[in-house]
Amino acid sequence: MYKWIMFVIFAAASALGIYLMATQLPEKPVDEAASLPPGTVMVKIEANADFTFDQPEYKVKKGDKVILKLVNKSGIHGVAIPDLGVDLQGDKMEQEITVDQAGTFEMHCSIMCGTGHADMKSVLVVE
Repeated sequence: MYKWIMFVIFAAASALGIYLMATQLPEKPVDEAASLPPGTVMVKIEANADFTFDQPEYKVKKGDKVILKLVNKSGIHGVAIPDLGVDLQGDKMEQEITVDQAGTFEMHCSIMCGTGHADMKSVLVVE
C-alpha cells in the first residue's frame, strides 16, 4: 500500500548522493614544481606526527636555486639547516636558497614539538 514512499525516499537519497559527489569533492592536486623557472627546484619537506620527516634525505644539485617548503601533516614543526641559514617555522614555511657548495647538510626540527623532537632529523645532500 505504501510502497511508493520507499521509492520516493530512495530517489531522494540517490539525488542527494549524486549532488554531494559532484560538488563536495576535493580539488585536484596541483604540481607546484611545474610552474617553476628552469634551474629552480622545489623540495617539499613533510613533517609527520610520529616525529619524522617524510624522507631520510633530500637531494639537489650544486648551483641550483632551491625552494624549501615545509608542510606540517600534523602537529607544529619547523625545519632548520644551520649551515645554509635556513629556518622554516611559524609564518615562514618557504624559503629560496642557492646551494653553491656540495656536501651533506643536517636538518632538524626547530620547534620543540614533543617527546620525539630530538630524533627528528634528516639531511640535504647537495651533489
